[in-house]
Amino acid sequence: MIAEVAQAHDGSLGTAHAYIDAAARAGADAVKFQTHIADAESTPGEPFRVKFSPQDETRYDYWKRMEFTESQWQGLADHARQAGLVFLSTPFSFEAVELLERLQVAAWKVGSGEVNNLPMIERMASTRRPVLLSSGMSDWADLDRAVKTIADAGAGVALFQCTTAYPCPAEKVGLNVLDELRRRYQCPIGLADHSGTIYAGLAAAALGAALLEVHIVFSRDCFGPDVRASLTTEELKQLCDGARFIHTALAHSLDKQAMAAEMSELRTMFGKSIVAAHNLPVGHRLGPGDLTLKKPGTGIPAARLKEVLGRKLKQAVAANTILSENDLD
Repeated sequence: MIAEVAQAHDGSLGTAHAYIDAAARAGADAVKFQTHIADAESTPGEPFRVKFSPQDETRYDYWKRMEFTESQWQGLADHARQAGLVFLSTPFSFEAVELLERLQVAAWKVGSGEVNNLPMIERMASTRRPVLLSSGMSDWADLDRAVKTIADAGAGVALFQCTTAYPCPAEKVGLNVLDELRRRYQCPIGLADHSGTIYAGLAAAALGAALLEVHIVFSRDCFGPDVRASLTTEELKQLCDGARFIHTALAHSLDKQAMAAEMSELRTMFGKSIVAAHNLPVGHRLGPGDLTLKKPGTGIPAARLKEVLGRKLKQAVAANTILSENDLD
């Protein structure tokens, strides 16, 4: 379970640290950031796709405001590890790759927009650390090339079904692609979800996804481009708990025969027996109005009602008495 902070910190180092603690409390396994170095990834005039920030004139200005120094990144990585989390961050330039390598990230996360940046992917894979590849903008040829690049460098790979839409509507989540990715690449498969709900992640867990990644925010009143596509930290906890429950359930097979045998005492307690509906005299031939079905299941089972009808009583039976074979001719 990867909690994606991305730009939710809005350039505040203190807020970035607070997200680490929140992700740990919610039960995430990893916390992921994005490492932007404006001069290395963007031209000064890069426009906004959607102008969401009133304080930044260009996308370059925004990336500049999102930067942390290497020592600050080191502090975030150390904090995550102390909190029991795997520290991850997506690089968007060779300079960011080098910085993160010095921080000894456990794995590389490749964003959807970087799948065709094969030189950078090759550099990441050359470290022999696993590469987690998002597929949000990719066709099969794009993914084939990226996966081959990673394999040729001797690194492991995991693939995420991802739809680059913020938020992503249900009809575009692409849960069917999980199995296609699994069959095609024979590697761990995950869902990088932007629906802003816990539903897609739970469904992916039920379909056997090994990895789930979601954006997180403290509140949907927070500022930032990903807020509507994010889970609150409270929702993240629900997703973590639910996904783990589902994975545990899927990992354990149930033997119905053995289960029924183990519950024989409960079966008797909750089962129904054939019972006299009213006082019945000796020699009486039993008809439909003479019998009823009541707990516990210690007498003649309810399933045998039809074969008991029409038989005679060897002795008088009082109302509410559970019938036994000794009562019948």
